[in-house]
Amino acid sequence: MIAEWQAAGRTVRHLALGDSFPLATAGDIAAADAALAGLAPGTTVLVDGLAFSAVGSPIGRHARRLDLVALIHHPLSLETGLAPDIAAALRESELAALAQARAIVATSHETARGLIADFAVDPGRLSVAVPGTDTRGRAPARGNPPLLLSIATVIPRKGHDLLVAALARLAERPWTCRIVGDHDRDPAWTEKIRAAIAAAGLGARITLAGITRDPAAELQAADIFVLPSRYEGYGMAFAEALASGLPVVACRAGAVPEVVPDSAGILVPVDDAGALAAALALLLDDPARRRRLSDGAYAAGQRLPRWADSARTIAAVLDRVGP
Repeated sequence: MIAEWQAAGRTVRHLALGDSFPLATAGDIAAADAALAGLAPGTTVLVDGLAFSAVGSPIGRHARRLDLVALIHHPLSLETGLAPDIAAALRESELAALAQARAIVATSHETARGLIADFAVDPGRLSVAVPGTDTRGRAPARGNPPLLLSIATVIPRKGHDLLVAALARLAERPWTCRIVGDHDRDPAWTEKIRAAIAAAGLGARITLAGITRDPAAELQAADIFVLPSRYEGYGMAFAEALASGLPVVACRAGAVPEVVPDSAGILVPVDDAGALAAALALLLDDPARRRRLSDGAYAAGQRLPRWADSARTIAAVLDRVGP
């Protein structure tokens, strides 16, 4: 996004924040406060929702002198697995912060609808900018057995527990699976997933691969993309899978149906490991169906906005807000 704005001749300054947001440490909050305090009055500032709506965020102290725009992927209080008191604190913080934004950019129509319905956001302050997707070549899908790929941080919301449970029901079929994503965000949850894989006797077939340096290579090597998220504010991993022509199996959760059309994959109810297993079985057992959905996925991927499109949409919002 920044590169697109710079290429268009805009002056952009990137302020990096600490990694502890949204449940930020005192040190990271103080650093963010100092960074905002160093900006001249009237500066237009686009702030990622992880920091904008965080508990203890310094946003409120700067809302009158800076033109603040919030970029919201999904409400923080909707994260799966939060303790009730943490979810309540995040919701209260989000309500207060969003009320002070000059404008709000949501990354999907699903998120925009939720902000209007549940967070009292005025539709007149709200715009939608779908994230961009890079063009890429179509995956050759030569796997024998088929390779299932799941790219996501290993946290409860991403549903890797459902994936392992579904694959345990398909142990008699030929397949391998790679789960690619950060293991360190929630180490206890990662250990639960690792234990579930071992208990199902699937340690030789499911690889917890960690963070990849080359996600494009992972996509090109795969035959099916599967990610049973319990909620998605958009779902960039799904968009990348479509751009590579991978048929998708996922849950009908949040914005996923906006990204994955019926022609590109199979969507099942949230938290239904049986339905997930049945959908995977359909694709594992029927190469012709896989190919049809692959065709649909690649076509859908070509229709997705590019980063230049997203940059123009957000730039228009910033121009309306700024001097």
